[in-house]
Amino acid sequence: MATEPLLPTPAVTHRVAQWATGNVGAHALRAVLEHPHLALCGVLVHDRAKAGLDAAELCGAGRPTGITATTEIAELLALAPDCVLYMPRLFDPDEVCALLVAGIDVVTTHGELRHPESMDPEVCARIEAACWFGGASVLSTGVAPGFVTETLPVALSSLQRRVSRIAIEESVRLATHGADRLVLEAMGFGGAAREFEPERLAHARRLHAPSLRLLAEALRLPLDTVAVRGEHARAARDTALAGTVIPAGTVAAQRITVTGVAGGRDLLEYRSTWYCTAELAPAWPVRETGWHVAVEGETPVELSLRYPVRPERLAAISPRYAANRAVNAVAYLRAAPPGIRTTGDLPPIVAELGGP
Repeated sequence: MATEPLLPTPAVTHRVAQWATGNVGAHALRAVLEHPHLALCGVLVHDRAKAGLDAAELCGAGRPTGITATTEIAELLALAPDCVLYMPRLFDPDEVCALLVAGIDVVTTHGELRHPESMDPEVCARIEAACWFGGASVLSTGVAPGFVTETLPVALSSLQRRVSRIAIEESVRLATHGADRLVLEAMGFGGAAREFEPERLAHARRLHAPSLRLLAEALRLPLDTVAVRGEHARAARDTALAGTVIPAGTVAAQRITVTGVAGGRDLLEYRSTWYCTAELAPAWPVRETGWHVAVEGETPVELSLRYPVRPERLAAISPRYAANRAVNAVAYLRAAPPGIRTTGDLPPIVAELGGP
């Protein structure tokens, strides 16, 4: 029997609270204030210096809103928002459960809820129970992982009769990204090549494997396993960058590849390449900052996405992509049934038309 699509009701205003105003959260807060069908009702912050500040001051939105920030979860719950944009630095399932039990929908840019079968079973069961108790839903969304690794490949796959492989690549040229000397040193650039720390590879698996599994299921190609590997390349010559020099022979590029395997074949791949220069040894092919999606089949197709902004503005603009997608998702999640929802559960999330 056909089911009705989970489409939002037109022109309904949803009361939204913003949880945290960090790198992505501040952009989400401003997007809520500018959205014609969302009404900000509260802001929760963790920095006590921000408590009592007007929401507009926290996101540079201009005129005061009369809505001030609080550090108290109980105060936010008392506002009874329809939905919370949950964007703290660390994910806390107790906090999310408290919102869901209170009947508040949650949209988050954290990836812990992206693919329920990849979650810790106990945590998954707790959050599902909280959803059903409160009649609320929760959605994890973002860009990569998120739109680039889930929505976009599925759309491109519709051009195929059979998909043999999908490769997704994130490229970050650090000169364009605006990295400073301390960031370079912390990431190991300019030092001797060494084995990737197990913690970094484990983090990459936690971040991207659930998204690849979600993509595989959307394509009806369930994965047997997910493999992760890290590689370095060295500078072929001295490279000046961010007030320092990356000496020839030291690390100038890093890439981590997460591969989804089924039936002994590499079916899905997500590769993240961060580099200081294109002159590398070995001579890796590198792309400009952005993403590249390649779908292999009898009608192969490739698509490149980039940030069409000046390099000096990139660090300020790039968090908006994740923030805007989360804000746009609110109305769609409000129309969804209770539970942990995924990209495949919702219709395509679109922006408001006719805006500035």
